[in-house]
Amino acid sequence: MPGSVPTMEAMREAWTDHRLDDLVKHMDQSFERVDRQFERVDRQFERVDCRFEQVDRRFEQVDRRFDSVEARFDALQRTLIAVGGSLTVAVLASAVLSHL
Repeated sequence: MPGSVPTMEAMREAWTDHRLDDLVKHMDQSFERVDRQFERVDRQFERVDCRFEQVDRRFEQVDRRFDSVEARFDALQRTLIAVGGSLTVAVLASAVLSHL
């Protein structure tokens, strides 16, 4: 079966300079498409990064609000301790004075 198996020489002759140029052109176009896709992905990552920065700023606002609430609770606690202490002193003083 000498005619059914292509020889290396026949295959080499099939790859002419024109076909190689076409292959190079096709590969260049394919790489350009891949580069454009990577550029789109990079832009999408930039948008995602921007969104995360917005979320971070929102959390910072929430943290400041919690700090404000915490400060209010601290002030309320100090007030309650002062009032409680004053009432305790008043009750003890009235008890002592009533026994005199």
